[in-house]
Amino acid sequence: MLKVDPAVTTIGMAGLLAVAIGVGAGNFAAQSGVRPDQLASPAFADSAAGPQWAASATGRVEPVNGEIRIASQVPGKIAEVLAKTNDKVEAGDLLARLDDQEIYAKIAAATAETGVREREREEEPPTGLAKERQEAEDAASAAERGLSAARELFDATLRALRSGEGTAEKVTEGRKAVQTAKSDLDAARAALAAVKAKPDMPLETRLESSLAMARAELSGAEIALERTRIRAPASGTILNMIGKEGETAVPSPESALLIFGDLSSLRLRAEVEERDAAKVRVGQKVVIRADAFPDREFTGAVTSISQSLGTPRIATRGPRRPNDVEVVEVMVAIDGNPVKLTSHEYRLLSYLMHHAVLRRADLDALQLV
Repeated sequence: MLKVDPAVTTIGMAGLLAVAIGVGAGNFAAQSGVRPDQLASPAFADSAAGPQWAASATGRVEPVNGEIRIASQVPGKIAEVLAKTNDKVEAGDLLARLDDQEIYAKIAAATAETGVREREREEEPPTGLAKERQEAEDAASAAERGLSAARELFDATLRALRSGEGTAEKVTEGRKAVQTAKSDLDAARAALAAVKAKPDMPLETRLESSLAMARAELSGAEIALERTRIRAPASGTILNMIGKEGETAVPSPESALLIFGDLSSLRLRAEVEERDAAKVRVGQKVVIRADAFPDREFTGAVTSISQSLGTPRIATRGPRRPNDVEVVEVMVAIDGNPVKLTSHEYRLLSYLMHHAVLRRADLDALQLV
């Protein structure tokens, strides 16, 4: 009984990569090193009667940009999980939240300190370039506060929608408000930099410096608050929500809270043995076969080839042995989106495909089709 590593939870399915070229069966056997008796085996039945293949390799289908393991930027207890496996999300959507009570206290203190410093500064009204700089600084500070408030409101509307009390329209409006606030902040910061770059700009007064320090404390607290928010990096699908409420999150790739990917299109990551590496080129047509779809063939084209050899990472068993071959990683863009599946079905296929590859590893004809 073959065993499959239960830790295999990557998205994808192992297939056979076959690059079509017009070579004869004799040349194919000579170049590949396959014994003549192997050509008569079922694995070579198609090769003897139809198209010939330049090379073949095991591979894994994955999202177009690969799977993204998202971990927390800071340590903390998971206070809320707002998404689940198979959820389709947009860029910036809140997926999970860490405990933030202490940070809200820091924000309140920094806000109060900023207010005091602003009132103190008003006792000495500036003139000329100093006044222009003050107005630009006030605008940038207001834009920062506006972005923080827009994010809080957006998170609240998203939370209401997922609890059944909100509407998709409100969420869309909140998402647009966040984008507008970001644009406003960028514009305000650019304007402030332009003002400060003017010649003969006077130095800041003691009260202006005190206010700048208070605003910096407030901005730092708002940044710390945002780091407790786990957001979607782009539009895509939650492939696996790992984190649970009450658990402790740590900033480590090995302790990812969730796995994210864009399933709108797929790619194949294949490992071609070094003896066949020279037969593969960018743009070459590819035929992909998978055990889960025995009656179908998918097509694609080679998009990139690694420039160095490495050890196999797909469907390997046990420690590396001295006689193990080196492989070249080849990326293939699959035509269209041939298989629209949920992330659960992808994980199931991942198990089945790795099982199939391990079973086929016992055959002499594994490396060539």
